[in-house]
Amino acid sequence: MKVVCNATPLIHPSAMGRLDVLRELFGRVYAPDEVFREVVTQGRQRPGCAEVRKATWIHRRRVSNRPALRAFAGILGPGEAACIVLTITVKADLLVLDDKVACLHATAQGLSVTGTVGVLLAAAERSGLDFESVLRDPIATGFRLSPQQQRRILQLWRTGGTP
Repeated sequence: MKVVCNATPLIHPSAMGRLDVLRELFGRVYAPDEVFREVVTQGRQRPGCAEVRKATWIHRRRVSNRPALRAFAGILGPGEAACIVLTITVKADLLVLDDKVACLHATAQGLSVTGTVGVLLAAAERSGLDFESVLRDPIATGFRLSPQQQRRILQLWRTGGTP
């Protein structure tokens, strides 16, 4: 399975000490140069920097389709735009990102999208972990999820829905 990943789904699992969840679920993950710079270069001294730099299963890719990137200028950040364009370019099966506007643009392009919570849910299901306790970890690392969103996700989880 080809997977492209944005910065937030790399940073928060790293802060949780669980970056390996992405490798366990997907094997190989692609990250555009823009995401790599955000996490590793600009993110020095923050969670994710060392972990992402050392992860041999995260493959850094240059996005060369500049007109496609420019189409998102002023709408999305450089990382989100590069992730969408890279997903299309490499014909990835899944895009992992959390930005709501970027998710809307990606799904409008026909891309399959999940976020950090979706990755954690898949990991919990695969390993038999309690999702409620798994959901607390990214929140503790500063992942932005309102109390209403938390309740909605947990309600969906308990009733067998998809967050």
